Amino acid sequence: MEINIAAVKAEVEAVFKAYETALVSNDVETLDRLFLNAPTTIRYGGGENLYGYADIAAFRSARDGGNLQRRLARTVITTYGTTFATASTLFYRDSAPGKVGRQMQTWIRTNAGWQVAAAHVSVIDDRG
Repeated sequence: MEINIAAVKAEVEAVFKAYETALVSNDVETLDRLFLNAPTTIRYGGGENLYGYADIAAFRSARDGGNLQRRLARTVITTYGTTFATASTLFYRDSAPGKVGRQMQTWIRTNAGWQVAAAHVSVIDDRG
């Protein structure tokens, strides 16, 4: 298996950027499209454990869309072959001084394009 095939990595970097843009602008339609529509899709959030696409979509549609701006740091995207990738990043929000967020996503190539099959978001104290 090849790791970080340049063309595949560029695809995942582009879809990760599209995800981030949709996230901070609360573009729920795009966020829903970028998650795999399956009962096996999981998203562990800062205050919720969501099992299945339906739970994730319900959370997105009910969430307050204000104050979602953030700064990313140390983003690492790694592709494995042509159909599997991970994306890991730290994030900072002005509304949460002294905290650092951590986000990890498992991306898979589907007939609909690259989609998130599993995600984890957590926030901890920023210890530098």
